[in-house]
Amino acid sequence: MGLKFAKSKRVPKNKEEDKLWKVFSEFIRLRDTDRNGYGKCPTCGSFHHWKDADAGHFISRKYKATKFDEKNVSFQCKKCNRFENGQQFRMALYIDDRWGMGTAERIETLSRAGGKIGRLWINQQIEYYRLKVKAMKKEKGVF
Repeated sequence: MGLKFAKSKRVPKNKEEDKLWKVFSEFIRLRDTDRNGYGKCPTCGSFHHWKDADAGHFISRKYKATKFDEKNVSFQCKKCNRFENGQQFRMALYIDDRWGMGTAERIETLSRAGGKIGRLWINQQIEYYRLKVKAMKKEKGVF
């Protein structure tokens, strides 16, 4: 009889990526709000509490190279993000206004770079954004 070793219970990478998305989304929505936790949708101008908004992508989150790019993702109302396909043209104008002319084009070019997201990077980013979210919630007094 040989020795049997327990298999390590590794969390599937897509579950780790889901954890990262959850905390990254909170970070984006909090980053783009005032001290009371309210933000303005950059595509339609409506105001919403951070818990009632989305973290909307300019370039779809299916493109791994820009899925977690802070300049590619912004506070956005659910209507614009989910039912109006993110209002991509208006989002591009907003990104260039906020981050500088040509930023939207650079994000679009970067999105085609492909590549994979590694476990180590994912886990580092989860911890980084957890700390950022905790600090912003404390600073803004929102939970």
